[in-house]
Amino acid sequence: MNDIEEFLAANNIRPTAMRILVFKLLAAKDIAISLADVELAFEKSERTTLYRTLKTFEEKGIVHQVDDGTGVTKYALCEAGCNCEIGTDLHLHFHCNSCGETQCLTDRKIPVVNLPKGYTATDANLVVKGECNKCNVS
Repeated sequence: MNDIEEFLAANNIRPTAMRILVFKLLAAKDIAISLADVELAFEKSERTTLYRTLKTFEEKGIVHQVDDGTGVTKYALCEAGCNCEIGTDLHLHFHCNSCGETQCLTDRKIPVVNLPKGYTATDANLVVKGECNKCNVS
């Protein structure tokens, strides 16, 4: 059994060939990618299979969704030990207006937001938009 298979099995995910391939794709990217991006990488695979793979990874805490304001849900691998909890694991995302890429800035944590009494947060997302270091020519 290889490292990816062991990792998936340790997270209670059956390591099928497609799940291993999707995990490798996500691990090879330093940006968040959409379901359409995954479909392009695996043109002969069914969309439903790819979507279910991403949702399984999300449910098991291997990937997180990124809402970068484009209207397209993107996915990125979580860091080791991440559990995507508000106040401890949530981080900043950066969306480049030129190339359209969205990156996780995992070393930039979202600060704890103190909500009024009676309010309960279930998710938080902070996206900064501008020009990435590849597109910024100034």
